[in-house]
Order: sequence, then structure tokens, then C-alpha cells
Amino acid sequence: MPTQRPNTVRHRTSLFHDAVAIVEQDYATDLSLDDIARRVASSRRQLQRAYAEIGQTTFRDHLTRVRMQKAAEMLATRALTVREVAHRVGYRQPAQFAKAFRRYQGVAPSDFRASGRGFARPAAPRFGRLDGRLLPDGRSPLEARLIGRRIGSAA
Repeated sequence: MPTQRPNTVRHRTSLFHDAVAIVEQDYATDLSLDDIARRVASSRRQLQRAYAEIGQTTFRDHLTRVRMQKAAEMLATRALTVREVAHRVGYRQPAQFAKAFRRYQGVAPSDFRASGRGFARPAAPRFGRLDGRLLPDGRSPLEARLIGRRIGSAA
């Protein structure tokens, strides 16, 4: 991977964090990469790069991860039907939600609720590699490595 300028890394980190905040807030709406790019005043490609390089995932995988985590919380703590949970996390078709949930959690939504296990999977998501880890200075591990290479090569 070529070394990137610190300003580029900072810009992409900012784009990524802004996009993550939007997804966390509006996960139940019909979000698209283009919508998010417009809201953070960036191009679709720049946002894709931010997701890939800073978040080590894709927009679609991140959105799915957030939706599945919220759905698991709802199934574990509320008396909502699977259909209601599907609609509340942004799926129009309960069958599509059930298929995505089963792929992500490893069990059907109704079985997940019946098991009373809370989160069936460990913290690592099946889709993408966004784990939210930050260093004490607030940077992602990838960002620190990229900046470290730039600083190390200049010395």
C-alpha cells in the first residue's frame, strides 16, 4: 500500500467517522452510499476509500452490522415480533431480514429470541472488519500505521 499524506489520512478518518455517526443514527432508513456521501459533502469514491482504508470494511457491510446488532438488542430485550423488528431496523421484507439475520448471527431471529442468549455471535462480525477499536489518541490502528510509515520514511 502506498504511503499517504497525513492530511489525506485525517480527511478520510473524518469522513469515516461522520459516515459512521449517520449510520448509527439513521440505520432504520433507506440509506445508500450516495446519500451518505452527499451528507458528508464528499464523493462516493472518497467515502468508499475511507470505509476501506480507515474502517477496513464497506458501507454495506457496516450498515448490515449496525442493523443486525440493533435487531439482536430488540429481539433480546423487547416484546416485538420479528416483523416489527425487521421494519424498525430498515428492512421492508421480513423474509429478507430473517435471511440476513441468520447469515449474520448464525440462527433465525425467532430461535435467537427463544434461546435467550443475547448475542449469539462473538463481537467480531461476519460482514466486514469494523470493530470500532481506537488508540488512546483517537486514531484507528490503520491510521496510526499509515501515518507512522509516512513519518518513518521522512526520517
